[in-house]
Amino acid sequence: MSGNAFFVVYFHVAVVTASACDEAEERYIILVCRGPEESTFFCGSETQGKERGPDMLLAIDIGNTNIVMGGYDGEDDVFMERISTDTKKTSLEYAILFKTALDIHGIRPGQIEGAIIGSVVPPLTYIIRTALRKVCGLQALVVGPGLKTGLNLRIDDPATIGADLVAGAVGALRKYEPPLVVIDMGTATTICVVDQNRNYIGGMIMTGLRLSLNALVSQTSQLSGISLEVPKKVIGKNTADAMRSGILYGNAAMIDGLIDRVEEELGMKVHAVATGGLAAAVTGECRHSIRIERDLVLDGLISIYERNQRR
Repeated sequence: MSGNAFFVVYFHVAVVTASACDEAEERYIILVCRGPEESTFFCGSETQGKERGPDMLLAIDIGNTNIVMGGYDGEDDVFMERISTDTKKTSLEYAILFKTALDIHGIRPGQIEGAIIGSVVPPLTYIIRTALRKVCGLQALVVGPGLKTGLNLRIDDPATIGADLVAGAVGALRKYEPPLVVIDMGTATTICVVDQNRNYIGGMIMTGLRLSLNALVSQTSQLSGISLEVPKKVIGKNTADAMRSGILYGNAAMIDGLIDRVEEELGMKVHAVATGGLAAAVTGECRHSIRIERDLVLDGLISIYERNQRR
């Protein structure tokens, strides 16, 4: 198979018992392949979800590891799907993945009224924007200079701030009163601080959990890969549990310590909000009260879109 070749295998089955598809009666299974070792699997049904209105919005968060696609019907988040980030994919390949995700959830491209993209992977921004135009026939907004966010950026160089940080802070302000600490646990772990006057005043960037674990394993001779479930005790009785404790409890202690220092610097207590795949596991071991918001960045992107549609 050539480097850019791909094919789509489409099945229609009466019953699927896999745990990922255990509710609907008639199912679709789609396998999108680029080569013998790279594929993307979707499962869904004609009956999933309810009939949606004609004015849905799409929010796309392009991260270093995953591209998260969310569909919104008014204030309701209808669906969220993750696609692996791959700078080698073409706009057509991404268009097929986006179209497949919409089909799975019973959404027609004509129902999409608008879209917004937040990206920390510049080479993919234009490709994803083109893919959305191919599927939905619209020009997506892109978070960046010139787009109104409602957030006052009180940092040295506002042009360099990541779109995910802006969207996460906007999403948090949508639900919580400042001052805020916004934690996003992705490829990197980021902590953003919004003061009592709704000013974004800066934050911290650390190595993400999986990146830390991968570095630990790849740079040592006797440590192997492990799953990241919370160990029963902080003091590990074996190598695997010792690694889990260091990664999970260590990150929890780090977040607690940084929140303490932020509160000391601000001179007041803060509300803490977290998002990201491993956020629940880590913040569950924190001593501070931290609210989990799975769709925080997508919520923020939708808020930014709506702000830029007002006349």
